[in-house]
Amino acid sequence: MGKKRIATKGGEGKADGKSGSSALSKKRVDVAVLNVQSTYNNTLVLLTDAKGNSLTWSSSGSLGFKGAKKGTPFAAAKVGETVGAKALAIGVKQVSVVVKGVGSGRESSIRGFISKGAFEITSIKDATPVPHNGPRPPKPRRV
Repeated sequence: MGKKRIATKGGEGKADGKSGSSALSKKRVDVAVLNVQSTYNNTLVLLTDAKGNSLTWSSSGSLGFKGAKKGTPFAAAKVGETVGAKALAIGVKQVSVVVKGVGSGRESSIRGFISKGAFEITSIKDATPVPHNGPRPPKPRRV
């Protein structure tokens, strides 16, 4: 049937005594990379350090937007503002931006990120994958 839980007096919660938000604010990073992936259906924004380790992220779907509203510039701006507020808590000062995808939230997510703090943007790079002729087409069907 499983182990019985014994109620103890003291701190309820995690065993190590840390909460998610306090652990986030303890790590201090000056230079970060903002990765924006914008598709027709969603916008994902990921903040990493210089080595590529993720610090924080957000997406339109995680903010509660559903259906076609996830791909709008308004939703992308809200995602950028959310990540910008978290970046302020971490202590980010310089950001280089990598944009990937063809969605409508490419620019507005960066504008939303800038609006939350005084970040210095060092570079904006477009890393959208471009097809180059693709795979060989299938043979014609013989009837």
